[in-house]
Amino acid sequence: MKKILILNGPNLNLLGVREKSIYGSQDFLSYFEELKELFETAELHYLQSNSEGGLIDKIHEVGFEFDGIVLNAGAYTHTSIALGDAIAAVTTPVIEVHISNVHQREEFRHHSFLAKNCKGVICGFGLDSYRLGIEALLK
Repeated sequence: MKKILILNGPNLNLLGVREKSIYGSQDFLSYFEELKELFETAELHYLQSNSEGGLIDKIHEVGFEFDGIVLNAGAYTHTSIALGDAIAAVTTPVIEVHISNVHQREEFRHHSFLAKNCKGVICGFGLDSYRLGIEALLK
């Protein structure tokens, strides 16, 4: 059974209540339950942290033993060289995901410090971006 971590960054604990026109109205924990049912042949884990260090620590913790990480680093995507370095340092493949199409948003969101170290990037499919990331890791 493949072990996959979904790792969410800052402010994603507010999904379902923040900026619904961009991020939708479903909270992530209920969506995570749907993902566990959909991918019952995989062992899915989940962590959300508003702390850059907490995200890096988790990548280090699972980055040599898990089969994949689906990472939505939120705004850290566009600011964190340290997260990019953490992804480069581990052997577990990482898929960068975003709920919105970041290329349709503010200019500063068009650059990712993570993407060059990730297996792939998925954006703009709402919460379904996570499902697509998991599917990519399972293939």
